[in-house]
Amino acid sequence: MISFVKGKLDSVTLSSAIVDVGGIGYEINVGINTLSKLPSVEAEIKLHTYLQVKEDGMSLFGFLSKDELNMFNMLISVSGIGPKSAMNMLSQATPQDLMLAIISDDIAMMSKFQGIGKKTAGRLILELKDKIKTQDATSFDLGESAGSSMPVTADNPKGEAVAALCALGYSRSEAVKATVSVYEEGMDTQQIIKLSLKAFNK
Repeated sequence: MISFVKGKLDSVTLSSAIVDVGGIGYEINVGINTLSKLPSVEAEIKLHTYLQVKEDGMSLFGFLSKDELNMFNMLISVSGIGPKSAMNMLSQATPQDLMLAIISDDIAMMSKFQGIGKKTAGRLILELKDKIKTQDATSFDLGESAGSSMPVTADNPKGEAVAALCALGYSRSEAVKATVSVYEEGMDTQQIIKLSLKAFNK
């Protein structure tokens, strides 16, 4: 198991980074988010990695943060989600975006990624929801930038409540925190919004 690779950035392609570690060049698959944040060639770099071992060879996938690697590992634990699909998802959304979508049952957001249909999105949410603690998803300073990187969707009571609260001026992270904290099985959108507003006013 290769947990991370630390060395000098030798070169970059559209989908990978070559890191020189003591004279050995490691080719590491990276996503768009990681590519956009890489330092200049010859600079020191550390990438947290996942090693995929297959019959026809081995591949390394790398991330600048442990949060990204942890989410990557969670995504590929779901049947039908391979490293390339997980990498594609993390190229379009932050780990926090994905965690918020999962705990708020946001199937519409999860199914907007290429190769992820509604059935697979539903399975992702079902299998990962219990693994993600609410505080893990909401303990980050998401701000408006993270909330706006993916649209707020409304295809269920919780999603509709989040959308309504965002329309009232609350940030996505605030809206998700409130709806998740008050939601109980069987609640409709109006009930969730009403209780969420009460929670804001406490």
